[in-house]
Formats: sequence, structure tokens, C-alpha cells
Amino acid sequence: MSKRKIMIIGAVLWMALLTITTISQAQILHPVKWSYAAKKGKDGTAVLMLKATIDPGWHIYSLHVKEGGPVKTSFVFEKNPGYQLLGTISEPKPISRFEETFGMDVAFFEKEVIFSQKVKLLKKTPVTAKGTLTFMVCNDKQCLPPEDVPFSIVVK
Repeated sequence: MSKRKIMIIGAVLWMALLTITTISQAQILHPVKWSYAAKKGKDGTAVLMLKATIDPGWHIYSLHVKEGGPVKTSFVFEKNPGYQLLGTISEPKPISRFEETFGMDVAFFEKEVIFSQKVKLLKKTPVTAKGTLTFMVCNDKQCLPPEDVPFSIVVK
């Protein structure tokens, strides 16, 4: 084999190794983990709870964010003959402060937050509430694109 071919093969192998190393070091960030539960009441109602556990240094945004700010957290419940939504989804009191990235005061949550939705149960058998939640997560260096997450909560 000629010296030129050996150099070309060496360069190709070097580029392949560099590419594989770069890809293997790239991490897909998922700083928010979601979990779900339901608490049945005695009056034919239940409370659906959607909990976000947030990695240190990250935060997600409130249900109530002004236009022009980050993507607010939102929930869409699929229609189901087994239950009826009562009121709107609620959240605890958020942290609120000015964020230079958005040039405005924004409300957000760190560490963990539980959003809750009260429902009236229309069937006695187990009911499954399904839907999609949307949220955006940021830290002091970056914001990740908004993410849509399907959820399913069984009320027994």
C-alpha cells in the first residue's frame, strides 16, 4: 500500500474516532421528571396531582406567565365520560423574579411542584384521566425547548 493511501485511511479513521467521541459525550438533558397520582374524595370527587421533580439549578414556569415571556406550563385533558373537570388546574405560590433573558418578572418553580386538578367522578368504576402537559425548563445558562409530555392518571 502506498504512503498516500495509508495517510488517507489514517485521516478517515481519526475523523471517525473524533466523531464517535463527540457523539458519546453529548448528553440529552432531561432535568424534569413527572409523576402522577389521584386522591379520591368522599363526595364523588377526586384530585388529580401532577408532580414535577426538578434537578438542582433548573426551574419550570408557572401556569401564569405574561405574553412575551417563557412558555408557561399548561395541561390539556382529553374528554372522558368518566369524569368532569371542576374549575381549573391549580398550583402553589411560585417564586417570582426578574429574568434578563425575557426582560420581565417571571413566576417559576424549583426542586418540585405539584399541580392539581379537581374532578367530579361520573362513573363508579376506575377512571383514567389522560392528556398532555407542556412545559419549558431553564437554568442560569440555557433554556431547553418546550416539551409536550403525555400523562395518564388512574382514579380507583
